[in-house]
Amino acid sequence: MSRLISRVDVTARKRPQNWKRRLAMLASVGGILGVALLVRTGEGDRPAEAAPRVSPPMQEEAPAKAEPPQHDVMAIVNGQDISREKLTEACVTRHGKKVLESLVNKRLIENHCKKRGITVTSEEIAAEVDRMASRFQLGREQWLAMLEKERGVTAQEYARDIVWPTLALRKLAAADLTVTKEEQQLAYEREYGEKINARLIAVRDASLARQIHSQVTADPELFAQLAIEKSVDINSASIGGLIQPIARHVGDKAIEKEAFALRPGQISSIIKVADQFVILKCERRIPPRQATQEEFEKRVVERIRDEKLREVAGVLFSQLQQAATVQNVYNDPQLREKMPGVVATVNGDRVTMKQLGAECLARHGEEVLSGVISRTMLEQHLNREGVKVTEADLRSETRHAAELAGVVDEAGEADVAKWVEMATAQQGVTQDQYFRDSVWPSAALKKLSEKDIKVEKEDISKGYEANYGERVRCRAIVMGNMRRAQEVWDKARQNQSLDYFGDLAAEYSIEPTSKALRGEVPPIQRHGGQPQMEEVAFKLAPGQLSGIVQLGDKFVILRCEGRTDRVEVDQEKVREILYRDIYEKKLRIAMSEKFEQIRETSRIDNYLAGTSVAPAEKGQQATGQAKLHRDSAVEQTSTRF
Repeated sequence: MSRLISRVDVTARKRPQNWKRRLAMLASVGGILGVALLVRTGEGDRPAEAAPRVSPPMQEEAPAKAEPPQHDVMAIVNGQDISREKLTEACVTRHGKKVLESLVNKRLIENHCKKRGITVTSEEIAAEVDRMASRFQLGREQWLAMLEKERGVTAQEYARDIVWPTLALRKLAAADLTVTKEEQQLAYEREYGEKINARLIAVRDASLARQIHSQVTADPELFAQLAIEKSVDINSASIGGLIQPIARHVGDKAIEKEAFALRPGQISSIIKVADQFVILKCERRIPPRQATQEEFEKRVVERIRDEKLREVAGVLFSQLQQAATVQNVYNDPQLREKMPGVVATVNGDRVTMKQLGAECLARHGEEVLSGVISRTMLEQHLNREGVKVTEADLRSETRHAAELAGVVDEAGEADVAKWVEMATAQQGVTQDQYFRDSVWPSAALKKLSEKDIKVEKEDISKGYEANYGERVRCRAIVMGNMRRAQEVWDKARQNQSLDYFGDLAAEYSIEPTSKALRGEVPPIQRHGGQPQMEEVAFKLAPGQLSGIVQLGDKFVILRCEGRTDRVEVDQEKVREILYRDIYEKKLRIAMSEKFEQIRETSRIDNYLAGTSVAPAEKGQQATGQAKLHRDSAVEQTSTRF
């Protein structure tokens, strides 16, 4: 589907939908988060009440966020209520399965903690938050704000769903988390001990290794050049064989033994490592560093404990799952009849639909409510216009999406079944969710917008010129401020050779592609979406330098290299292709504008997010901008800066 759909189904999603993916990203920053992933999602199909709620001090110190409303109205859209019950039902429908799994997982841990007499206090949670913040050299508030902004995890969710399970597992596995003196000694030598700064040559042929070894032994100064020429280790070869300093107890034992036997300037023997033959040259020995006991504890011992916790927690959690009796009532119609209002049992302990709904609402309420508000606005507008979205419309929209994506069968017809399978897998949703949240909004907006779409003769002409007309071959330098642009332009004016312009682009351009390609950019076409740039480019003669062209907050210098030839094709032969392409672009823009218009003319009181938006004044509506967007539908942008 077009990018419009993601905008329509949830107008302002602030948090990722996939908690598994979210926690997987978080896990990379520390052991504590890796354990939380295990707890939150589990390892099987097993689907519990959340861990004990965070104490009031944690809530008070969290980043500012509107308190959830205590009444039953979550939002009002043009006078129509969205109730807590309706929103909760929508949250459970979209996220119930995964949330239930995490509830059951936490219930398993909580029950085991009760049997063992283990508790986790709010003070311990707060201390762990402080520890993690200091570990990344951040203040507590900075750490929590970073988690919410970059990972979508609020302070409450972090404490409840990540820190609490980790501390609980840490206490349950305490006997296995002891760091021995031997482990501490090895870690100290690895972190703070002597290191060897060395160069490396790796080859796969033994005779070649002997030849190189003979050369570098006779003349060690040849080592860097031979590494560049012969070494198969690309990363080190490109910098003369230099590698990261070799520490003890980190990598291959044979390499470490050889490295630490060398003195500066000495060459090692040939070391067989897997299918390669390695030669080292010692550049210098880096003396050991001193560390305070406090630094050692924070940097090394804590990390060892966290690493052990990841290993032990996996085993312990698996044992808890295997020993537990879990019934997934939520997915079993017969059990639902026998136990109304229950979604799961954990060793006979019931998890209720009310608990599941509350947890889904807490985790996903704002995100889901945004989508419900969008759909409500669309439904209201459809009713006012007397327009209905039928099953035929949904089928047509799905078929159209498959065609746009190029998912067709052998006969060239849209393969709807394959497309739906691909779309649902990619989005991680069921077919019902896909049709409700993606297909229906698109079909609704299309029915509201398509009557206004017209493709004029002028549009066809512009589209033809954009696709088949001549283009200007240019090099470009893109800069972020006028002062730097003026400096670079003056340099280019003084030396107008192509090579020098390429050097300037490689040094100064802030746009990655033009920087990497020494200023080379795709040929500039007419009606490509940047009229100011096009006007300048088409006035340049080969070899001529442009002035500074401002495009928004960017400043561009062009150097013309010539023109491409027109593509000789009869306009009438490609008219149908151009028509469909322009119509599709105009329709997408019109659908987006229609949704913006509906939103701008709606009164939305979102009590969950704590926001209220009144209809925009008529004089403030951007009608001119809308016209500009419609005109640009015929433009085929190929050069972007």
